[in-house]
Amino acid sequence: MERPLDIAFHGIDPSPYVEAEIRQRVEKLERRYGNLIGCRVSIEALHNQHRTGNVHDVHIVFWVAGRDLAVSREPHKTKNRVAHPDLRGALRDAFEAAERQLESFKGVLREDTSGPSGSALSGQITQLLPGEDHGFILNNLGTQLYFHRDSVTNGAFEDLSVGQAVHYVEEAGDAGPVATKVRVAA
Repeated sequence: MERPLDIAFHGIDPSPYVEAEIRQRVEKLERRYGNLIGCRVSIEALHNQHRTGNVHDVHIVFWVAGRDLAVSREPHKTKNRVAHPDLRGALRDAFEAAERQLESFKGVLREDTSGPSGSALSGQITQLLPGEDHGFILNNLGTQLYFHRDSVTNGAFEDLSVGQAVHYVEEAGDAGPVATKVRVAA
């Protein structure tokens, strides 16, 4: 991630155990969805009640290429009881919802470049600059188009190689046309 992970506690003392679990879950999501730019997780203790236990809200915000995705998980109540009153259950539920939302977002990106509309163009990777987080694609007119690592929709930038065939959408950038929504050709 380009931005460091931000963890905030509200109404609850910070816990090294909870922070470690959050970092582990974010690393797992980052491995599966390589285009994460940043993440903020906040945990809020709602109240202390004898009947339901300590109830926590978990809020997660992910920054991905061109969009912010937010997940807010309040405890689910069933017949005056909270389904998962402990913090581990609230974290698990929130991160499962975040994973579903990231998967859905990634599916939307794939649909944008793989639909039958023919909007995706074909090209070949000519140069990769991993230290600078970008590369270039050669289109069928012989022009090289810039693309950023966050534009890769069906894989990780690190897994790309020079000469690999890709599909992309061409858009106007500040300095001319750029390749966006880059996906590896099947």
